[in-house]
Amino acid sequence: MRHDGGVSEDRPTDPTSPDSTTETPDAAHVGAHIPAESTKSDGVPDKPLRTRMLVVIAVVVLAFDLATKIAVVHWISPGRPVEIFGDVVTLRVVRNPGAAFSMATGMTWLLTIVAVCVVIGVIRIGRTLRSPWWALGLGLVLGGALGNLIDRFFRSPGPLQGHVVDFVSVGWWPVFNVADSSIVCGAILLVALSLFGLEPNGRRTESKKNTTATTAVEK
Repeated sequence: MRHDGGVSEDRPTDPTSPDSTTETPDAAHVGAHIPAESTKSDGVPDKPLRTRMLVVIAVVVLAFDLATKIAVVHWISPGRPVEIFGDVVTLRVVRNPGAAFSMATGMTWLLTIVAVCVVIGVIRIGRTLRSPWWALGLGLVLGGALGNLIDRFFRSPGPLQGHVVDFVSVGWWPVFNVADSSIVCGAILLVALSLFGLEPNGRRTESKKNTTATTAVEK
């Protein structure tokens, strides 16, 4: 603007004026370089899902169980055991209508239904699983349950009544297979994790109680 003296004077620019050329930082650009971190409602960083780990373990157990059963049925004749360590450890083909370690031999159909329920339960828990130890335990249980369940459906005498192929004999212990061992090991691990207070979401029961108590005190 020019005054009477012909001197031009610049006025300070008003940032609120629509003609203002002052650039304001864009919130999207300001936070673009900050990596987003997934957090829970209590502010604790979230752990990655372990569903893939569970599935991989289950698939490995299932494949090993099926491969060993097929090999045993093909190469070992019933009634002619193969000695591994004398009479203590042998391989022999046994058709088991019962549960693991030849238990409940007269309830084949019920055991099949129980196995299906176990598989469904493990899959539901696995959808929110964040503990690698729980993923290992549930993967072992799932792989073993699927291995014996396939025998129930596809081996004689028919669907839901199929006899499981057992072949490992150790001393006085009942004859078992890879699936039985996997189920037992996985179940023992899950019980131990529960006793130590480690939950499937990766948190400990004590820390959860402490967080709840702290929140109550702050309120």
